[in-house]
Amino acid sequence: MKRIVILISGRGSNMQAIVEAGLPVAAVVSNRADAAGLEYAVGRGIATAVVEHRNYATREAFDAALAQVVDGFRPDLLVLAGFMRILSDDFVERYQGRLLNIHPSLLPAFPGLNTHARALAAGVKLHGCTVHFVTAELDHGPIVMQAAVPVHPRDHEADLAARVLAQEHRIYPQAVRWFVEDQLVIDNGVVHVKGDYPQQLYVP
Repeated sequence: MKRIVILISGRGSNMQAIVEAGLPVAAVVSNRADAAGLEYAVGRGIATAVVEHRNYATREAFDAALAQVVDGFRPDLLVLAGFMRILSDDFVERYQGRLLNIHPSLLPAFPGLNTHARALAAGVKLHGCTVHFVTAELDHGPIVMQAAVPVHPRDHEADLAARVLAQEHRIYPQAVRWFVEDQLVIDNGVVHVKGDYPQQLYVP
């Protein structure tokens, strides 16, 4: 059985979705001791750990300490679920090919922060979320799965964010399951799923 370690910074709603999908989560690690998701993990009998980023002078020093803790849980897959730290190139390289992230836009559109507000300001008619393998370039990397939702004329940022989050909770566990079951193949930077399962959802 493959072992998953999930990194969170807050409530970890995507972490909860992955746990509730019955996937083999070995540990939840946070950079904040007050992250609400830690209490949830403890309640589910999952090991937890905290590596406070404020205790380290540099990103590299924090990442080295984080990697040491993560490696103690012997993960096959490392999952970012609302982990609000930019990881160093060395950290990303350490877990290359087994580090997943979910981003609240249809990448490559709107990398970075404030994706829902930027989508509304741009007037796009479709928005969504993307599960991808992490590379050194922020919010890039081979795309595993995407879900698209319509942008309604009267949408506010909170409306759109809620609609997208619901789809994050659908596609992230699916993408993680594909990894755990050895269904993912990366060919020239493009991810395919054995068996030709659909890698996109559209929710009208």
